[in-house]
Amino acid sequence: MADERPRLLIVEDDAGLQRQLRWAYEDYEVIVAGDRAAAIEALRAHEPAVVTLDLGLPPDPDGVSEGFATLDAILALKPDTKVIVASGHGARESALRAIASGAYDFYQKPVDIDELGLIVGRAFHLHGIERENARLAGAAPPDATVLGGMITAAPEMLKVARTIERVANADVSVMLLGASGTGKELLARGLHQSSRRRTGAFVAINCAAIPENLLEAELFGYEKGAFTGAVKTTEGKIEQAEGGTLFLDEIGDVPLHLQVKLLRFLQERVIERIGGRRPIPVDTRIVSATHQNLEAMIAEARFREDLYYRLAEIVVRIPTLAERTGDAPLLAKHFAARFAKAMNPQVRGLAPDALAAIDSWGWPGNVRELENRLKRAVIMADGKLVTAADLDLGSPDEPEPLNLRTAREQTDRKVIRHALARTEGNISGAAKLLGISRPTLYDLLKQHDLQA
Repeated sequence: MADERPRLLIVEDDAGLQRQLRWAYEDYEVIVAGDRAAAIEALRAHEPAVVTLDLGLPPDPDGVSEGFATLDAILALKPDTKVIVASGHGARESALRAIASGAYDFYQKPVDIDELGLIVGRAFHLHGIERENARLAGAAPPDATVLGGMITAAPEMLKVARTIERVANADVSVMLLGASGTGKELLARGLHQSSRRRTGAFVAINCAAIPENLLEAELFGYEKGAFTGAVKTTEGKIEQAEGGTLFLDEIGDVPLHLQVKLLRFLQERVIERIGGRRPIPVDTRIVSATHQNLEAMIAEARFREDLYYRLAEIVVRIPTLAERTGDAPLLAKHFAARFAKAMNPQVRGLAPDALAAIDSWGWPGNVRELENRLKRAVIMADGKLVTAADLDLGSPDEPEPLNLRTAREQTDRKVIRHALARTEGNISGAAKLLGISRPTLYDLLKQHDLQA
């Protein structure tokens, strides 16, 4: 039976240290090489995810030239390899050069097995997350579109799309909960298009954008002469969506007196226009959305509990863009191509520093903020590639590291955030993914000022 443990390549010419490291890493399939040629042969044969590399290799055991030549060769052959460099020769200069050359981390001899083991473990977890992201991106179409146009390759968002597809034909009321700019209307349209009602109309209304005194007329319509200016009978949005889907965005902004009327429609499936006396049966599916905490509003008597349960037969929570692993660069490329075609044809894509800035930014305004930022950047770009300067993001959430300690802390924060995103904030699941205990994860969250 093949060894299914993660593969770790140890490049070390000291036979005693080889045996010590092999014994210490019993959780991994350990391959040992004593020089550059053996290391490259092992890399080709076993394709290890992580390599620990001693810079003092023969024929230059007292220097670092052969070690750096080996580092360059490893990364040239397999760029995704996480190489952890160890040396006792000119530690500071070697550390700076190793990181600049693409090493994952640096450790100064003499080796502390436990501390080096933690670095190795982090490297394996980061490699696994990156590999999963690459697999998802490769398995998806070029634009990674799902559910009628939603662009994503993030497992967090793919789970949402699958949920919506499953409930599309159930003809139940669905409530979408998520921050502003997360794509709730796009998901509502996808639900409609995936349902048996797709041949009917999809009608959307933003309840927060319409003055309270006009919202009732917009929803329920009015009879001719019902009020000053009512020169003809007009159908409301509910009637316009007959046989289709009505999307009520920002449902939390509906005033209480209208909540009563909306509840009656959901219970009896009939409406009365303003000024009318005749009940009108309407077959309309309701999909609602809000960024507000409706449970808190219910406790404060600002939202009816019975209406909530009528609207929220199925509740779908939409992750923020920051929680959608790998989606920010994917969406940025899509927006850049779209806006370049319409507004600045010379733009051909995004520069590496722009992609790095996009990946590190927190995107508090979510997809809407990203879309607006890319539109401006494409318009302002002078060259063929949009740069970080064109994006004008200011200081990113994670500035460039000043030293090795801060670089390592940033890597820890990134890996922990990825793990939490993949497990939807579940501490036990994230700890298992990271290979640590729950108390250790809690300590790391506190240490790095992160929230689950």
